[in-house]
Amino acid sequence: MVKGFGNITADNKNIITMEWITEGVALIFIGFIVAGVTFIGTKNNVSEFIYISSAAVLIVLAVVSLFTGFKVNFLPYKLCPFIFILSVVLILVGR
Repeated sequence: MVKGFGNITADNKNIITMEWITEGVALIFIGFIVAGVTFIGTKNNVSEFIYISSAAVLIVLAVVSLFTGFKVNFLPYKLCPFIFILSVVLILVGR
């Protein structure tokens, strides 16, 4: 993916790589923590906090994606805000 940016500096390549990895790890963690709390099945303040805070982070990522990746002429990037919002809805309905 980084090679698609063409001839950019090594620092910019490292920053792009870091951002891709960071967002990926964040999304995997959100999915893991929500699935874990749901699997345990305990309804308490901690599980509610995890659901709501995870939804809030996904909303922030949706807004960021709307103002950045949505402008790129590449369909998967344009779908990100909608996928994030759908994930929020599923988390909040499923809690």
